[in-house]
Amino acid sequence: MDAPVLTDRLILRPPEPADFPAFRAYFMSDRAQFTGGQPDPILAWNRFCVTLGHRIMRGYGVFTVLTRDSQTPIGAAGPFFPEGWPEPEIAWQLWDPRAEGKGYAHEAAQAARAHACATLGWQRPASLIAPDNTRSQALAQRLGCVHESDFAHPHFGILQLWRHPAP
Repeated sequence: MDAPVLTDRLILRPPEPADFPAFRAYFMSDRAQFTGGQPDPILAWNRFCVTLGHRIMRGYGVFTVLTRDSQTPIGAAGPFFPEGWPEPEIAWQLWDPRAEGKGYAHEAAQAARAHACATLGWQRPASLIAPDNTRSQALAQRLGCVHESDFAHPHFGILQLWRHPAP
């Protein structure tokens, strides 16, 4: 289940401690405004440890996304089901602003969804997106998702549940 997932341009592999600096830079920036980010290095450390620990608790988790040519971590994508979520989801983040506008998030999310359906047996996964996160909503639409309902999370507030198409 932890084998890397390869696309034409990307490698999705389990997160490693060496990914933390890229995650920390993302989490402490305005780019993470919709994913709980804050300018707090201790909270960034804790959130990254959640990413690592999720694999132990659930047996699966998000992958670090790297470009195949540079092997540089540019984000994360994959199956995610933290405590308090209504159901498992396909999550995605682009950590590196230089990765924007190149189709990497779409490619990574497609690969993550295919992996969750083939390996974990998910039939119609969801993605939870903040109502103001129009970029993630546009990506969800491009992936063929539809806004199905809203979910009130005690920490993150209202999140939109976007349903992926069946594989």
